[in-house]
Amino acid sequence: MYGTIAHMRPKAGHEQQIQDLMDQWNRDRKPKVRGTRGGYVLRPDRDPREFVLMAVFENRETYRANADDPDQDKWFRQLREHLEADPTWEDGEITAMD
Repeated sequence: MYGTIAHMRPKAGHEQQIQDLMDQWNRDRKPKVRGTRGGYVLRPDRDPREFVLMAVFENRETYRANADDPDQDKWFRQLREHLEADPTWEDGEITAMD
């Protein structure tokens, strides 16, 4: 399995728009994205203004196919409008999972 972690800081007052976009992705994109295995959004105790997103894919190839999909880029550009800055990303192989 393969995935990514994104650390994101919403613009003040834009938390709901981000949640709406995450719900939209799950409803509209997820059924069409080959290899997706799951996703999570965490609001850390240390900084509840931050969102930490984790997306899990079958393998690196399905992850890259989604990342390179123009529809994913369009969705991400909508998300980016609600963030203070670009997310920081950590991509990698998932070596253990429940």
